[in-house]
Amino acid sequence: MNQPIIATSPDGQLRVRLVHDACAPNPRQDFDHLAHVITIDTHLGQYAPVDQDGGPLEWAWDRLKWNLWGGVDTFTRYVSIMHGGIVLESSPERGPRSLWYLLREDAEDLGMLAEAYLDAERAEYEAWADGEVYGYIVEQIVDWVRADGQDDAMTTWEEIDSCWGHYGYEWATAEAKRAFTLHANRRAVPA
Repeated sequence: MNQPIIATSPDGQLRVRLVHDACAPNPRQDFDHLAHVITIDTHLGQYAPVDQDGGPLEWAWDRLKWNLWGGVDTFTRYVSIMHGGIVLESSPERGPRSLWYLLREDAEDLGMLAEAYLDAERAEYEAWADGEVYGYIVEQIVDWVRADGQDDAMTTWEEIDSCWGHYGYEWATAEAKRAFTLHANRRAVPA
C-alpha cells in the first residue's frame, strides 16, 4: 500500500509519512458521542446499520418511515419543533443512508456549534466506513556502522514519533505536518 511522504526536511534528514490505520475502531462503538443515528436504508443489507439503537426518537421514525422521502422532512420538522433539535441526512456514495440528530438537551453546551458538531460525528463515522483512517510516522535518517570495525555501513529511516487513529485524510495530514514541524523545530535549536 502506498505510504505517502507528507513532508521532508530541507537537509533530507527528517520526514513524516502517512499510513492507513487498518485496526481503527468504529467510532460509534468505541468513543463517547452525542449524536443519535437512525439508519434508513442499508441497500438491501449490503451495509451494516450505523447504530443498532436509533436513539430516543426511533419510535417517531418508525411511524414515518412508510413514506421514505416525505418521512425524512416530517421527521426533521418534528425534531426541530417538538424537541428543539437538529437533523442531518447522510447519503454517502458507499454506505447506509441515515439520519443524524441531536436534541436540545444533547446540544445544550454546544451552543451555535451544534450543527458543526453533528456534521463532525457524521464525517468521522463515514471516514471510518470508507477506510480513511490514518496514522503518521515521523522518521529520521540514521547511519549505522558495524561494531567489529569492518567498513560495512547502512542508512535507515528510524521512527522517532507516531500517532494513530486520525479519521479523515485532511485531519491526518494536518496532524502529521504539525508533528513534523515540532520535530524539525527541535532539531533546529542548538543544544
